[in-house]
Amino acid sequence: MPNPTSARFNFVLVPLLVTLVRFQATVQCYQYKVGDLNAWGIPTSANKQVYDKWSKYHNLTIGDSLLFLYPPSQDSVIQVTVESYKSCNLKDPILYMNNGNSLFNITSKGDMYFTSGKAGHCQKNQRLHITVGIGGNNALAPNSLPEYAPSYPAVFGSIPMSPSSSPRTTSKFSLMIIGFLLSALLSSLT
Repeated sequence: MPNPTSARFNFVLVPLLVTLVRFQATVQCYQYKVGDLNAWGIPTSANKQVYDKWSKYHNLTIGDSLLFLYPPSQDSVIQVTVESYKSCNLKDPILYMNNGNSLFNITSKGDMYFTSGKAGHCQKNQRLHITVGIGGNNALAPNSLPEYAPSYPAVFGSIPMSPSSSPRTTSKFSLMIIGFLLSALLSSLT
């Protein structure tokens, strides 16, 4: 049995323990389709506050991403300041996205503001305010979500989910393999 205080033992054991802890960490990042709708567009008259309601039901964190779907010939998405959001000012956006399949990666905490880049759409409530990581958006439990859903046409079809967009956790099998390798390495030191 190797001496636990020897330099050789510590040289091998410490990196292995660090690796094991890293494998046990669970990373959960989600991709949210904005509004849970089939398209980013002007809300219907029956549900004018769809984006306000949507943001309140999602607790967004760093690493998550927002997916805006829309016909690129008819719309766009811009990230704006709070002042521009309140006044629907489309000039000098922070970020401009116009490919119809716009993905915004959340990389910092705080309030973020988005609106359509088309004139007149913001005034018709096609805008979104999110809060990331500072108490969240007061996300509610799934059973408290409204039973209705706005009726938007399925213009683009469903979003194919890649393995990288679903939450991932480390399997017990991989931890068993790491444990086996660690045991084999430690036994070879004797």
